[in-house]
Amino acid sequence: MIISTQISWLLLLAVPIACVAWTVTHEEVFRELREYCVKRSKEGKTLLIRKFFYLFTCEYCFSHYVTIAFLILTRYKLLMDDWTGYLIAGFALVYVANAYMSLFGLIRQDIVKEKTEIKIMEITTEKPVPPDS
Repeated sequence: MIISTQISWLLLLAVPIACVAWTVTHEEVFRELREYCVKRSKEGKTLLIRKFFYLFTCEYCFSHYVTIAFLILTRYKLLMDDWTGYLIAGFALVYVANAYMSLFGLIRQDIVKEKTEIKIMEITTEKPVPPDS
């Protein structure tokens, strides 16, 4: 594959990786699973159990496993045609996916801030209704 195609794959393949990692570690649809994993990561009896369950609560950690799954599914390699291409692709995909998630988190935070500011402005500009005489 030529380098421009490889870079295109890198930038595009990181999108679903970021989407899956973010959804599992942040969104409401997986809240119960995430809460269970948080509890087990704090109260697990062994270090191995605590670290295993922690992986499902951290988007950075979880993105490594999602990346491995996508590398197996797509057989995407970066720069080299042997196993080192998989290794390079794996770390590059994790990096780009986490950059996407950071950007998404910042955008989402800004949206929440704007909604809060709008709500405050609406509350402060409402005129009190005079009592009936």
